[in-house]
Amino acid sequence: MISRILIVGLGSIGKRHLRLAREMLPLAEIGVLRHKADSTLPEGADHIFSSIVEALKFSPQIAVIANPATLHLSVAMPLAKAGVHLLIEKPLSDSVVGVDDLLDTCRNINIVLATGYNLRYLPCLQKFKSMLDEGVLGDLYSVRSEAGQYLPSWRPGTDYRQSVSAQRALGGGALLELSHEIDYLQWIFGDVSWVQASISKQSDLEIDVEDTVHLIVCFSPKMNKKPLISSLSLDLIRSDKTRVCTAIGEKGNLRWNGIAGTIESLGRDERQWQEVFRRQTVLDESYRHEWKDFISSIEQNTRPAVSGEDGLNVLRVIEATRQAANVSSRVHLKISHTVGVG
Repeated sequence: MISRILIVGLGSIGKRHLRLAREMLPLAEIGVLRHKADSTLPEGADHIFSSIVEALKFSPQIAVIANPATLHLSVAMPLAKAGVHLLIEKPLSDSVVGVDDLLDTCRNINIVLATGYNLRYLPCLQKFKSMLDEGVLGDLYSVRSEAGQYLPSWRPGTDYRQSVSAQRALGGGALLELSHEIDYLQWIFGDVSWVQASISKQSDLEIDVEDTVHLIVCFSPKMNKKPLISSLSLDLIRSDKTRVCTAIGEKGNLRWNGIAGTIESLGRDERQWQEVFRRQTVLDESYRHEWKDFISSIEQNTRPAVSGEDGLNVLRVIEATRQAANVSSRVHLKISHTVGVG
């Protein structure tokens, strides 16, 4: 029975988790930990704390870490050592440094660590994966994925220059902010074997992070198959909000549109795309499923759908991407799948 919840961070995503925590567990006590000195009690919360020491005295059973990525580990580690189950918003951190230690702590104490890649809970993306798993395209030849939106339009009414997305010190930039794509590509197509990359700031936006990333990703070959190559483009500058993945195979193409909630098919001998699935969902729905999975994992002592190890594997791809961009060459990876982590 979960009766005490801690929400760390009260930005837009922290407020969403606070609202959903109150909705999902209406009888629970909810505390909020925020770095800003403000004693005003947020709507839906019962307590507000300004330090991790105060928050630990509250003895939360679960915590959602939704502060900037650069600060995730500094609060996640003491909470994990206290036996608190963790849902950490994506990305797990801003680098791989220290993440193995966190996962080891969670494993040794037997607490759940989930990573907040909520796109995996979208019915349309789940259907896209299941269709590919069922072999509707036969052998896969290639994958094209892209995501982007003009940063000043992300959060209407706020100054984009003050956002986490715009600041390196807070873990911003296209690569970390749009790492959903890296997560779902590995989920659907398998481990990444190597990457080549270009990372740059192309626009005149007042940010100190990259606004454009282009990746060539090779997935580890499956039995008797050729390696699968994917292109991935991420940006903070395009005017048309986009989240699309197209799989190309021997029997045709399959295209997922995460904004429209659709899947379209184009057979090898067909001229026009045919819509085969539509389920446009409000954003809260994927987060509700994420919460249900997190709570179920705690209650049943099972691995969450998006584990801490999954979050670390995304960070390993990000680290390799940065290395590849720096040396203008291919960088190889070895993705780990330790049983029982998170």
